[in-house]
Amino acid sequence: MNQLYTPKFQEEYSAKLPALTLLSNLGWSFLSPSQALVARDGKQDQVVLRQILRKELSKRTFPFAGQEYPLSPKSVDNLISEICNPALNEGLLTANEKMYDHLFYGIPVTEFVNGKKVSPTIPLIDWNNIHNNDFSYTEEFAVTRSGGVDTRRPDIICFVNGIPLVVIEAKRPDSQAKKGPTINEGISQTLRNQRPDEIPHLFAYSQLLLSINGHEGRYGTCNTPAKFWAAWREEDISDAEMYALKNKKLSASQKNSLFSYRPVDDLKWYENLISGGDLAVTGQDQLLISLLKPERLLEIVRLYTLFDKKAGKIVARYQQIFGIKRLIERISTKNAKGGREGGVIWHTTGSGKSFTMVFLSKALILHEALKQCRILVVTDRVDLEDQLSKTFVSGGELAGKRDKLNAMATSGKRLAEQIGKGTERIMFSLIQKFNSATKLPECVNTSSDFIVLIDEGHRSQGGENHVRMKLALPNAAFVAFTGTPLLKDEKTVNKFGPIVHAYTMQRAVEDKTVTPLLYEERIPDLDVNERAIDTWFERITEGLNDQQKADLKRKFARKGEIYTADDRIRLIALDIANHFVKNIDDGLKGQLACDSKASAIKYKKYLDEAGLFESAVVMSPPDSREGNTDVDESTTPEVTQWWKDNVGTQDEQTYTKQVIERFEKDESLKLLIVVDKLLTGFDEPQNTVLYIDKNLKQHNLIQAIARVNRLHPKKKFGLLIDYRGILKELDATILDYQDLAARTQGGYDINDITGLYTQMSSEYKRLPRLYKALWAIFDGVKNKNDPEQLRQILVPRIEEREGELVDVHLKVRDDFYEALTEFASCLKVALQSATFFEDKSFSDADRQHYKETVKLFTSLRQIVKRDAGETIDYDQYAEQVKKLLDKHVVGIEVKDPDGVYEVGKMGKVAQPEDWSEEKTRNETDIIKTRVTKMIEQELRDDPYAQEAFSKLLRQAIEDAEKEFDHPLKQYMLFREFEEQVESRRLAEIPDVFANNKHAQAYYGVFKKILPEAFSITDQQNQDKWIQLAFDVDHSVTNSVAENSINPQNIEADIRKKLLPMMFKECKAVGSGMDHAKKIVEMIVQITRVGLNGG
Repeated sequence: MNQLYTPKFQEEYSAKLPALTLLSNLGWSFLSPSQALVARDGKQDQVVLRQILRKELSKRTFPFAGQEYPLSPKSVDNLISEICNPALNEGLLTANEKMYDHLFYGIPVTEFVNGKKVSPTIPLIDWNNIHNNDFSYTEEFAVTRSGGVDTRRPDIICFVNGIPLVVIEAKRPDSQAKKGPTINEGISQTLRNQRPDEIPHLFAYSQLLLSINGHEGRYGTCNTPAKFWAAWREEDISDAEMYALKNKKLSASQKNSLFSYRPVDDLKWYENLISGGDLAVTGQDQLLISLLKPERLLEIVRLYTLFDKKAGKIVARYQQIFGIKRLIERISTKNAKGGREGGVIWHTTGSGKSFTMVFLSKALILHEALKQCRILVVTDRVDLEDQLSKTFVSGGELAGKRDKLNAMATSGKRLAEQIGKGTERIMFSLIQKFNSATKLPECVNTSSDFIVLIDEGHRSQGGENHVRMKLALPNAAFVAFTGTPLLKDEKTVNKFGPIVHAYTMQRAVEDKTVTPLLYEERIPDLDVNERAIDTWFERITEGLNDQQKADLKRKFARKGEIYTADDRIRLIALDIANHFVKNIDDGLKGQLACDSKASAIKYKKYLDEAGLFESAVVMSPPDSREGNTDVDESTTPEVTQWWKDNVGTQDEQTYTKQVIERFEKDESLKLLIVVDKLLTGFDEPQNTVLYIDKNLKQHNLIQAIARVNRLHPKKKFGLLIDYRGILKELDATILDYQDLAARTQGGYDINDITGLYTQMSSEYKRLPRLYKALWAIFDGVKNKNDPEQLRQILVPRIEEREGELVDVHLKVRDDFYEALTEFASCLKVALQSATFFEDKSFSDADRQHYKETVKLFTSLRQIVKRDAGETIDYDQYAEQVKKLLDKHVVGIEVKDPDGVYEVGKMGKVAQPEDWSEEKTRNETDIIKTRVTKMIEQELRDDPYAQEAFSKLLRQAIEDAEKEFDHPLKQYMLFREFEEQVESRRLAEIPDVFANNKHAQAYYGVFKKILPEAFSITDQQNQDKWIQLAFDVDHSVTNSVAENSINPQNIEADIRKKLLPMMFKECKAVGSGMDHAKKIVEMIVQITRVGLNGG
């Protein structure tokens, strides 16, 4: 008879027994439940194995006067008493933190040696000699509940020196309750057991908590919310090593201790299992080997665990641990000059970079070969500096306020002192302070025992600042942390060295380290009449040449004036308000990113008008210019006034801080409207939706979308709602980052980096020659300090040469532009090159003078271009562009009138017959504009009439062109047409609707969607559809009235009532459900416009 294969899926066989056998192979000693009970003196309300703890502590000695002495029995008793009585009255987390401190630092005792009192600190765990500890484990560990009545039995407990550091729940792989993955059942059970009325005294000692189900597993620590339990991916222990550990045969004594007290069938099952050949390594095995090999467990507990005031207890995720391991390997190596090597940690935004920096600092402080190193943390924003220093304080690396104050560089001078001869272990500074600090002679430290951690490395690599930083600390290891390296030439990598460890967004989503993001495009439908705008440009820019006109168009296109149009923002604001209320759960929040301060203020205004929830604007003050454009919207009266009304005299940082605190804590503030601030480095897990009305690219795009990818218990997804059409950019950017990850995952340098450095380091030598060439253009100027004299040789001078008028200064101007461009480009590269600063033939004064020269000649170039009419003053056009787009003036011009005409300013006294031809043409233009607007805006609640009148308008314009020589006829034609539009009179719509525009609109919908139904022209058929239109109107009116208290239900009610009615009518004329749905959706749209006051 063939062998029968009977794999078992019960919890005992699929998860628990494989875990128990594997732990034996990892070096743990098994205790049966009865042995474990004996070890805790037979008491189920005790969770420490006192007998093992006593045995281990009795081995401890302490040094005094050059000799080792054993601990007295009294000290051992005192230590056991301290360990066995956790302070649960202050809460589980506090008790756990105190116990962690005992494990980490040891506990002081009082001893007497030869009559002398000594107070040694006794370690509970020997961190340095792993074999000097006891690693035991047991199963079905019964623990009495707090009430003292019944017990709970966690599946597996692992003890180090008798202290229960690890609790494991094992579940079967197939869920019986059909509640989803069984891993979640184990997590849920572990969270329940930590409650005050359960067995919290067991968890006062917990360092790692695992939930396994035979196939896979996740881990957390004391108080970790379910959402934050993490998966593990091993990077150091090889597959072969795991395979060997899984398939190592148990010794006879191991087998005996595991199975002797179990039913005989269990041993048979095990023997049968291994006799079938080698076993596959499961996800559960990988987790157990990775976390519970004794040396790895002690490493995680000691180096990769911290308590944060806001986040609670944190145990590092795998990417943090391996990133730090790779970094420490890198920092430990020195280059040929004796300096330490640095590199880049690229962990996608949202995966915990700030904590990685704290874990790293802890690991460095405890690392034997590196603990003498001093750490300097550099950021480029005050809010980030504050966030990181708080993280270090709450993570225990800075003891309190005094330490923190000492660590913060308050000025460039203070920073120079700290770098040169300070002793602080950890320091913080803003990168800008390097500029002033490095000019001071004391700001140099050639020690290689200096590690510089740079947060958001992509932001801190700009030219001169970076060079000065490297010069101040020539042998330090520079480590950059970024969620988004700059893709252009992989700049972040070039400056700081190779990518030492990468953790991409895709990997983070797979690991559930961040929330998956959903993207939705909601592009507003704008009717921008290109011809009308082109005609307007031609009219308003008379007197400019073609190049200048093109320049002006480019300028305003680039400034995105169309996006600030009032009507567009109103439309989107209403959409955002409705979308948020319908789709975002209570307790979750959102951000709106827009591209200008003026837009941010408009959004706030229209969101307030919608009145569905509260929003707040966060932006920089109006006097800081955004970019170097001539037209600066940040100084417009609206922005200045808003700032005055809302921020007033208070400091901008204080205002921003207050808004952020409210956003975190105040349930009523739902949405933050931002321009640039808070698009990076702002972490609020409640933030769930990012509404995008801003052109975002590459690292800025990834940084922005990461605002909504933080984990939160109520969040299934982060939503990206795009009003700009950035899908293509998003797609391309993610692809680029995946490519970069593939090329640099192993920490290799980007290929052609060496060529780039050589070129940069020699470029500065051209500066003196280029400087001379630039000034040579002004050789003929007597007083070179007089700007007017410099200007004179460049301004246009028109002279007659060979019968033609020519500008004799044209060539000089071109030479000047070329020389200035070359000099400025060369200086820009030079300022990013360390050799330029090291070369003693250039002083600081020279460098400063070169910078001043570029500034001076750039101003001169601007003046001269204006003199020569080569550029134009955009300010004079800005207001007109704004008005044009805000008012949606889209009338197609027939001929060029003299100006733009605003609605409502036409003359009303004289009769048309008495007007001059010019005035008549002007008035005709005004009517055309007004009618176009009326069709666009006022007929939005009647799609059929809107389409029909648009066609008639085109016809009217054609007819008017034929009457060009008769302006009065043109005027009358349009005036008549305007009256027709106002009264919505259309030949094919029955007069019966004269007093009911909504019923008329619904009749139009039937004609639009079911044209075949109207091919029968008899009166009876027409009357049927007329009656149906009135019936629909009656039904819609009822739906609106019945749901006035809950307006969000109106649309659903309309659909529910009308769909069966419309389907019946469509079926009767040979159409189906598709047509019925289209009709109902158009009716809903008409109602929506009506309700919004359209």
